[in-house]
Amino acid sequence: MAENKKKDVKEKTSLKQHFENLKSEFNRITWLDKDALTKKTVAVVASTVVLGAIIAVIDMIVKYGLGLIIS
Repeated sequence: MAENKKKDVKEKTSLKQHFENLKSEFNRITWLDKDALTKKTVAVVASTVVLGAIIAVIDMIVKYGLGLIIS
């Protein structure tokens, strides 16, 4: 029974230490400013749209080619 109490105390201590470490890591994060965040967001959205369009065109070409082969 004494071992269970030691284990519980150890788990609580390690959990407490984990959250302290987590808080410490969050304090070390450097966040982007608004302008940089906006530029990067626009770049991600634009590249996603372009990549989606490329995939759609390739899909239509493959679909048309398979239609010719099958029929």
